[in-house]
Amino acid sequence: MTWDRVDIVERQLDRYLDSAQAVATRLDPSAPLRDDGQLTAATALALFEDQVASRQLDVAARELKKTNRSFYTISSAGHENNAVVGARLRVDDPAFLHYRSGGFMLARARQLPGSTPIMDTLLGVVASSEDPISQGRHKVWGSRALWIPPQTSTIASHLPKAMGLAFSLARAHRLGVASGLQRDAVVACSFGDASANHATALSAINTARYAVRLGLPMPLLLVCEDNDTGISVPTPDGWIASTFGNQEYLEYVHADGELDDVWESVGRAIEHVRHHRRPAFLHLRTVRLWGHGGSDAEQTYRSLADIGAVEARDPLLRNALRLVGSGAATPDVLRDLVRETRARVMAVAEEAARRPRLQTTDEVVAPMAPYHPERIAVRAAGPLATRDERAASFGGTLPEDATRPTNRTLAASVNSALADELLRRPELLVFGEDVGRKGGVYNVTNGLQRRFGQARVFDTLLDETSILGIAQGAAHAGLLPMPEIQYLAYVHNALDQIRGEAATLQFFSSGQFRNPMVVRIAGLAYQKGFGGHFHNDNSVGALRDIPGLVLAAPARGDDAARMLRGAIAMAAEDGRIVVFLEPIALYHEKDLHADGDGGWLSDYPPPPAALLPGEVRVYDESEGQADILLVSYANGLRLSLQAARRLATDHDLRARVIDLRWLSPLPTDAIRAHATEIGTVVVVDECRATGGGVADAIVADLAEQRIGRRLSSVRAVDSFVPLGPATSAVLVGVDQIVAASVAAVSRRRRQAAAASRS
Repeated sequence: MTWDRVDIVERQLDRYLDSAQAVATRLDPSAPLRDDGQLTAATALALFEDQVASRQLDVAARELKKTNRSFYTISSAGHENNAVVGARLRVDDPAFLHYRSGGFMLARARQLPGSTPIMDTLLGVVASSEDPISQGRHKVWGSRALWIPPQTSTIASHLPKAMGLAFSLARAHRLGVASGLQRDAVVACSFGDASANHATALSAINTARYAVRLGLPMPLLLVCEDNDTGISVPTPDGWIASTFGNQEYLEYVHADGELDDVWESVGRAIEHVRHHRRPAFLHLRTVRLWGHGGSDAEQTYRSLADIGAVEARDPLLRNALRLVGSGAATPDVLRDLVRETRARVMAVAEEAARRPRLQTTDEVVAPMAPYHPERIAVRAAGPLATRDERAASFGGTLPEDATRPTNRTLAASVNSALADELLRRPELLVFGEDVGRKGGVYNVTNGLQRRFGQARVFDTLLDETSILGIAQGAAHAGLLPMPEIQYLAYVHNALDQIRGEAATLQFFSSGQFRNPMVVRIAGLAYQKGFGGHFHNDNSVGALRDIPGLVLAAPARGDDAARMLRGAIAMAAEDGRIVVFLEPIALYHEKDLHADGDGGWLSDYPPPPAALLPGEVRVYDESEGQADILLVSYANGLRLSLQAARRLATDHDLRARVIDLRWLSPLPTDAIRAHATEIGTVVVVDECRATGGGVADAIVADLAEQRIGRRLSSVRAVDSFVPLGPATSAVLVGVDQIVAASVAAVSRRRRQAAAASRS
């Protein structure tokens, strides 16, 4: 029994209630616990009931785990005073919660008649498909009705999007975009004291303060639930207060003591945020009971005396003492409440364990990547700005009229497409480092801020984590964000904001929440006169690895405009996360084969022309059957077209070249069809050989489908990109493509000749 800490803590409360004596004077339910306070006896008793229910949910999860019917035992035990935050916020104040939020959920659900938070929570604990938020995909705190998007974060990676929503609320109202939230809404976000040290948390808090310094509204309530411990690592005494207690542009409120003390402190913090539209850091003192989770053997790193000292600070025991001592409740009332709640929760737990679970692959992945091409096509087609509206926006001359004869670069086409989309979609935002007054490092967003205003085209601080957090929050506010990451290498600073947060939201909320966005990234290699690794990153493997993410890689201006419209329509219609990878080296490229030939320029396709995943571009100047199929994208496409000409003139070989356009999902149907027809395939992949690009996936698919007589690839060396002429030693070049193609065809012909002789 020494290490059955659940039983020890439970009996500690029972012993007090069995021995306690009621005070002589019982408070009226509407009377406050203290003369100068606001917490009434009735509200305090309701809070205690929610806290007991939260505690019993933790007990039930551990009991179910003993019979392998529960899959989650990270408890809220010791954190139950966060119920005060749940009770004092409104139901329509968005809340981004960490994993010890049982009390908060019970208290907030009390505000919404008909809620069933006990059953809802236990359905998540047993991974039932009837769980109303995740349908059994993960145990998360979330509810559409309670405005709580689910989080899977354990390291505060949800703070940037909470900050982003707080940043975006006033902007959405200013632009007339319906957010479904009131003008005085407060965005709450909870996290632990250990997570407060994480770079992601510090990024969000810094950006919140930065916004206030700029005079922007930031109604963000940061709730640090401080239990002094990060799994086995103690937080130094006073660390949270000394770190966040004196930061300019951040109100610090300490919440500790009796239940009514906590009530007053929480109310003060919320009122500051709601009234002043500025962030507050609510330092809520808690304790952690029963270890980090069910599998955490706390006795291996804490002495029995230390564990007992923590258990003596159990908030349920302290709150029971306060309720009895103030006359808000009698020991008998609390004893009956505890007994009835325990029985009720365990009965619901038994019922939840009998509910169905997800069984098939289709059931599991259903909400991850919704795709409705017919509806997307409709969304891309309209509503459109009139010709006169467009002419006025473009200064009198439409871009499609200004490009004859053909003289439009990739950068110019992207700029015009952005302008067209901003004109017809009032909810669209373009933002990032240097995109505003400067017009982008490569001039791609030139003039957009002047034409559409700082509310819709704006510069951010230099922090990719915050940029992507703002994007997620803006999407929650009903806006359609298009953040720019200045270089591909920079997105890795903040990749978890896409991987762990944005891309998972529909999956873990069963499609009830979504954060659509199109992330524009300047990337890939082959820049001339500028570069090195950080400006010539030639690896997209980390992006292709994210389930449900769409990765577009246009090579030409006309394709870029149409693909951008398709990407925006996908985000708007299906809530998708689209990364739009723009090859830097091709931004201002004009020529293909020789200086002055204009072979890389194109006309601007006016709206609503759009492209969607699966649609490839085919280049085939041969008459009759081609000898070889070159499959490529972006810079590799240009190199492949140059190689195709050399193959024809120097080797009498006819090459068909296809531009993939879309790197995830790959257009496998189109690749298979062309490979079946031609037989010999060379994949030209400008990214690094080992998992950096798409060659491995394409070759593997064709091999598994038994398509093609000869499969080969040309890939960049597994190296970071160096500076200057040394790039040619590691990047794909035309000579390599020609050599690989000749070798592939020669081998095929030798094999055919040998077969005929035999």
